[in-house]
Amino acid sequence: MITPRLTPDPAHPFQLAKFLSWTSLILIIGSGLFLTVIISNYAKDTMLKKDQEFAKLLAENLNHQIYQRFILPTVLGFGRVELSQRPQYERLSLVVQSTIHGFKVLNVTIYDLKDTVSYSTNSSLVGTKVAWPDINKARLGKIFFKVIKNPRISIWPFKLKKGSVVLKTIYPLRVERELFPKNAGEIIGILEFSQDISKDYETIYYFQFLITLAVFFSSFILFILLYVVILRADKILQERIQEKEELERVLYQNEKLASMGRMLATISHEIKNPLGIIQGSAEMLSKKFSKDNSSLARLAHAIFEESKRLSNIVNDFLDYARPKEPKVEEINLVEIIMECLNFFRSEFNKRHIEVDLNLPKNIDFLGDKRLLYRAFYNIINNAIDAIKENGKIEITYEDHTIIIKDTGPGFEESFKEKYFEPFFTTKDFGTGLGLPIAYNIFKSHKIELSLSNDRGGVVSLKLPYDGELS
Repeated sequence: MITPRLTPDPAHPFQLAKFLSWTSLILIIGSGLFLTVIISNYAKDTMLKKDQEFAKLLAENLNHQIYQRFILPTVLGFGRVELSQRPQYERLSLVVQSTIHGFKVLNVTIYDLKDTVSYSTNSSLVGTKVAWPDINKARLGKIFFKVIKNPRISIWPFKLKKGSVVLKTIYPLRVERELFPKNAGEIIGILEFSQDISKDYETIYYFQFLITLAVFFSSFILFILLYVVILRADKILQERIQEKEELERVLYQNEKLASMGRMLATISHEIKNPLGIIQGSAEMLSKKFSKDNSSLARLAHAIFEESKRLSNIVNDFLDYARPKEPKVEEINLVEIIMECLNFFRSEFNKRHIEVDLNLPKNIDFLGDKRLLYRAFYNIINNAIDAIKENGKIEITYEDHTIIIKDTGPGFEESFKEKYFEPFFTTKDFGTGLGLPIAYNIFKSHKIELSLSNDRGGVVSLKLPYDGELS
């Protein structure tokens, strides 16, 4: 015999998959950020290399223009270069300004071989002496580049203000061949200039942002798709597990009922035959002594009533243990309900229970009249027992649903699932089979029975569209 699982604990085999999905998201984002750093750094290095190549070309052009347009004419005209003379200084300034125009050069400085500033676009620096290691190294004929970052606050994070990133170039000024072939290549000074490359870095920062955004967006899209698939699979598996547990519960219940049916089938003849004799004999004695108001008459009547009650209990056991297949025919549910109400008419009068009907003339249905009468009988009988006295029963029909409402205490929320279990009852008497028998009969007719509360107990019977005749 299969034992039911009383406390279902559905497995969650996809918990590991969920964990792995979160882990994969972190790994994807981490690797994406790592690739972003590598790609952006490579782009930045490439950009800086291009800027340095351009700065070198600009330095060579400055060297050529200064030599051709200033040094040669000055030596030929004045015999020597003396920047302390204003005409020479202004001529050099004109040559430099015309050469660097449009190239985002912030300043140009020329040092003599004694580390003294001979010329500068910032005239206040002329005559000052410096001792920078890069200038000393430039005397050896090497070109040096240096990036100077001066972050400046901006509302837009990728918008760099002018001068935020500067490329400084230190270049040795050399003699060209035209005038002094023997001294060609000789270093005659040190050229230093700064270029604003903030726009280039701004482009790189924006490029980094786009890559990072693409990595995050694609990672989240992949993660959401994966997570939705996992959740869907987990939900389907849980539903399958719940269905399996429900099937196990039903199988267990059916096996229990089958065992009960076999047991009751074995003892039914042993009980019903002598019980029928006792009931018949008590009924005869009750009728014989009905005119006498003796203790013998009361005893015979008591035996008859109790034997009848015992017979009903045995019938309840047999009806639940061996449910009958419904014989389908065209019936009117309103007529069945009215027959049940007429049967309980004396009970309504005795207990002062009012019945309020709001039913159509006909509710045509395909079903077994005898079984449905038994089901409605049990429902109405339960409503009477719930009210006890001085109450009301309302029976209405709307949207393919028959609603039976009473003014009793209603259904205990904690017992909602137990009301349909056999032998469970909140009454001081009874077998606890009335509602389960009605539930099985309605279920065999594809009628959905549900319980609720609305200032009393409410039983809703949802009729199937294919069973109700229009």
